[in-house]
Amino acid sequence: MAHTTESKPVKAALHTPSGLSQQATTRVAEALNPLLADTFALYLKTKNFHWHMSGPHFRDYHLLLDDQGEQIFGMTDDIAERVRKVGQTTLRSIGHIAKLQRIRDNDQAFVSPEDMLAELRDDNLALAAWMREAHQVCDEAGDVASASELENWIDETERRAWFLFEATRKE
Repeated sequence: MAHTTESKPVKAALHTPSGLSQQATTRVAEALNPLLADTFALYLKTKNFHWHMSGPHFRDYHLLLDDQGEQIFGMTDDIAERVRKVGQTTLRSIGHIAKLQRIRDNDQAFVSPEDMLAELRDDNLALAAWMREAHQVCDEAGDVASASELENWIDETERRAWFLFEATRKE
């Protein structure tokens, strides 16, 4: 953001030095920022379904989605801070999220509990796949710290998908 001093625009310096090349940090940011947008989109969809859950398994599903929402939201700051730590900038607005997100919104007035859980399962599986792609980018860029974080996030995301799968299984 530009600041003015005596009517001269001054740009705020946001470049954080890192041991990675400019090209590497650009590639890492280009991999992590869409993941951050997807994480926000998945968080909001999870909370949407949490708020609009109904049916005989209401309590169990409501609590499951609340727990998953907290975990998903917990990743957002870490992803954004990885982008900043390597010297790049990250998301700035809901509009920026909308431009980068690959997780599709669900604005339907009613979604059955089974469809909610199945959609979230598929979204988590897609997120895990995109995380693996980002991991490859981070490996190639020599960004060991981001790759390490991604390994933990992949495990958490696969766990969410597993729980959602098991909750929707028909015997």
